[in-house]
Amino acid sequence: MNRSSAPPAGAAGDDDLGTFLTAFNRLAELASNHVHEYRAGTREPLVPLLEEHLGVDPCSLPVLTEILSPFRAADADVALEHVIATHGGGTLIGIGGGDQRWHSGLSEILQSAGHYGQFPVGPVDYHTVPVGPDAERACVSFGLHLFMFDDGTHGPRPVAVLQRAAKPNYGGMPQLEVIAPADGLAAAVLAEVREAMNARSVLRGQVVTFAASQFEPGTGGVTFVRRPDVGAADVVLPAGLLGRVERHVLGIARHRAALVAAGQHLKRGVLLYGPPGTGKTHTVRYLVGAAQDATVILLSGMSLQLVSQAADTARALQPAIVVLEDCDLVAEERSHRTSSPLLFEVLDALDGLAPDADVVFLLTTNRADILEPALAQRPGRVDLAVEIPLPDAEARRALLTLYAGDLPFSAAVLDEVATTAAGTTASFVKELVRRAVLRAVERGEPVAVGDEDLRISVAEMMADGGALTRVLLGGAPEGPAASSTAGGGGFGWTAVPGLAPS
Repeated sequence: MNRSSAPPAGAAGDDDLGTFLTAFNRLAELASNHVHEYRAGTREPLVPLLEEHLGVDPCSLPVLTEILSPFRAADADVALEHVIATHGGGTLIGIGGGDQRWHSGLSEILQSAGHYGQFPVGPVDYHTVPVGPDAERACVSFGLHLFMFDDGTHGPRPVAVLQRAAKPNYGGMPQLEVIAPADGLAAAVLAEVREAMNARSVLRGQVVTFAASQFEPGTGGVTFVRRPDVGAADVVLPAGLLGRVERHVLGIARHRAALVAAGQHLKRGVLLYGPPGTGKTHTVRYLVGAAQDATVILLSGMSLQLVSQAADTARALQPAIVVLEDCDLVAEERSHRTSSPLLFEVLDALDGLAPDADVVFLLTTNRADILEPALAQRPGRVDLAVEIPLPDAEARRALLTLYAGDLPFSAAVLDEVATTAAGTTASFVKELVRRAVLRAVERGEPVAVGDEDLRISVAEMMADGGALTRVLLGGAPEGPAASSTAGGGGFGWTAVPGLAPS
């Protein structure tokens, strides 16, 4: 390049500066237009609207906030709708301002709206949540309710309630924020909403599971489960065992009034323990199905960490059952080397219930030997511990009959197979029948399943090569001879450290 043709020093910098100033001027124009639109009314300002409703400057009022359980956000929506309708109806408006709304409390929103027009009136935000196994509800996720509320002392007076859903990715919990121009009025509104939440809860009488959020454990969702339909005849247990458990779980609920009148407590804990596959979960399914008027909360796996929230919900919606499956995952015996924080939550939940709370904690475990003794023995925590043992020959015969249904197996082969399958579990028997049917299906003759299919299937599953299969299905690994003494010889109680038979 010829030196004489090069741009003068600083020319490139001048171009950059010019570009920046042009962009800055454009930004200033947009800001000016925004303020003009706001003042001209094309974006309705929030503060004047609230001031007209409340009769005072809303920025001068204190805000009373109620943090809600993330599992009861739908209850809050239902309750607030009911309270507003009861007091004559109201107006629901939205608030604009983008995601910044989720990071700001109502007081901050009002201050910013009053000084800068940052949060104008906008559309109401909704989100859909389940309220039953086959039902959903569009709930307000961000909206401001303006209505008149009569607390019974001074007649109807204006209030405003900001309703917001959980935003776990923003660190937010569902909440209600109330402002009112009179002392005590906001508290009265929230008290009536809480009462309506319990009376009209979408969870009441339902079977639900709680799920933890990936962002924060306590901000997950609710899944509704169809109530199981399991009859007593479908539960094969030692004689009298199901009745004993049922009397403690369901009988106390049936006679709650008489028991309370006699000064007896209603809260109770029941522990079902025994080898895998013996029918603990199946027994729980029967009890849940039979407790038609109870609210049931099922916790297992990662959701066990939500036991405190489950206990609070059960207390509010009693009669209730809280099921903790495989509770040994959180309630292992403490030592100087190990300690489970979740165990403390379980103990606190059990201890925190009032004596007259009709709430059952129903726990299952495959490892009763490692359970914390304080959880297993102390009355008022778990007051009934019941072993669900390996089935004996009579029980295995009953299980074969149950799972075979109308399949054409002879009585003789059912007796033979029940003896051969010593030391196995209900899960093993159920799989055994399926294997027999599969053999017939592979021949192209599903209706021709017969005794030989059942004999061959049990021989394969009991063979030494199938030891792992037996273990996976809850059976003993040693084989038929050794297994005959592993628990299939009777219904006696197995001695477990820290547990006394019921």
